[in-house]
Amino acid sequence: MSDVLCLYYSRSGKTKKAMLEVAEALDAELVEIHDAVERGGFKGWLRCGMDAMKKTTQPLSHFETEKRLQDYRLVILGTPVWAGRCSSVMRTFLKAHGQKLENVAYVVTRSSDGKNEEVYDQMDLYTAQPHGAAVSLRSGSVGYTFWQEEFLRQVRELLAR
Repeated sequence: MSDVLCLYYSRSGKTKKAMLEVAEALDAELVEIHDAVERGGFKGWLRCGMDAMKKTTQPLSHFETEKRLQDYRLVILGTPVWAGRCSSVMRTFLKAHGQKLENVAYVVTRSSDGKNEEVYDQMDLYTAQPHGAAVSLRSGSVGYTFWQEEFLRQVRELLAR
């Protein structure tokens, strides 16, 4: 049983790909979260942006982890950036469970050139402690592998403490 949890939401598959790679590199447990909202296609894309801007949340679908959230040494949260914010699905998770998380790291995926690092601070508002490591990845960008490796280095350093 791993003491690292990679928990994520992915609408388009880009966050899922990034979190699969991170979980594999760290031999971590991997869990995907969802809500019951239809988020596919162009209408779903618009809905995602509106939900993010309004900070709208919907109940999460049931998910299971091997341990209680507070029993992991590190929880790595993965989310796409929607309208300069974390996804409303991740916001729902953080509102419900964030205070249980003492040691967190973030993987945010984006389609824009901007790194959207302000999303880290937005997510920190819901957790017991600020994040220990974070990365902003843009699928297909030249720096994707470099920044992912740098993030993994930071996470391994966190875990070695």
